[in-house]
Formats: sequence, structure tokens, C-alpha cells
Amino acid sequence: MSEHAEADPGRPQPRPQPEASGVDLARVALRAAKEQARARGAAAQQKKQARRGGLRSGARADGRDPLPLGAAINRLITERGWETPAAVGGVMGRWPQIVGAEVAQHCEPIKYDEDARVLTVQCDSTAWATQLRLLAPQLVARLNGDLGQGTVKLIKVLGPGGPQQRHGRLRAPGSKGPGDTYG
Repeated sequence: MSEHAEADPGRPQPRPQPEASGVDLARVALRAAKEQARARGAAAQQKKQARRGGLRSGARADGRDPLPLGAAINRLITERGWETPAAVGGVMGRWPQIVGAEVAQHCEPIKYDEDARVLTVQCDSTAWATQLRLLAPQLVARLNGDLGQGTVKLIKVLGPGGPQQRHGRLRAPGSKGPGDTYG
């Protein structure tokens, strides 16, 4: 083959690039100089920040700026995944509005088990405990409507607790208090 290969008629020939003139060369050189200066400036800024002990707040807003208390608490709740416990805590605070004033006088929420999704409520009499057990399906639906579907699966209703057992010097060892005489 010779040094001068014949041109393929089906293939387009590359056009020769025009040589850069003085103005074009100046633009290319200016662009390269700006990029180098930007890189040097960023490196110098990083060194300066490292010497000062980290980033400092500037004139523009960033994630380190102070927040109003409510926004900071909402951000903390979201970051830690506390949405459900916080919502249930809000329900415990609004218990009278959810169940009504009369029921709230006799029944109060005690705890919420997040894993089992069970709300435990204690009533001051067995009659109110029975009444609340009958109202439990409607309360579960109302709570799930307020908190999100599936937040509460069951309401565990407790009746009144027995009398407190007192331990003192006038007690017989091993006695069970009033249960000794009544059964």
C-alpha cells in the first residue's frame, strides 16, 4: 500500500479543523485560567476551614442555621422515626376530645405498646370497663382515622386495681392483705 490511501467514496471525509485564531486562543486560555483559579480557591478555602475547626455559617441559609423550636422538634421526630409514638402521645393528651368528657372522667389511657400496637386503658369501675370493652371497636376505628390506619389494633381495657397492699410493722409475715380474709 502506498502512503496515500485512496478515499472511500461511501465514507465522509473529516473536515480539517480551522486553526484557532488569536481571539479564540485567548478565550481558551482564559477559561483554563479561571478553572485553575477556582480549583486553587476551593483548596485554599478547605484548608482555611480545616484550620478554624470546620465549617462556619455564612450569609446564605444552610442546614446548620437556627430553627424555630417547633420545626426543630418536628425534624428530630422525623429523623429518629418517632412519628407513631409522638402521635399516640398526642392522643393521650387529647383523650377527652376523642372519647368524650364523660368516658374520659372514668377511663384513662395508660400505655401504648408500639410493637403489638395495643393501647391499654384503665377504668375506675368494672361497669365502665365493660362499657369501654363494648365501645372498643368504634374507638379503634376513630383512633386509626386520627393516627393512620393500623396504628392501633386493639384496646386492652383494665378494670380498677385492688386495694394497695401495705407492708408495715403491724402486718403478719406472708399475709396478702384483704385477700386473706375474703378469699
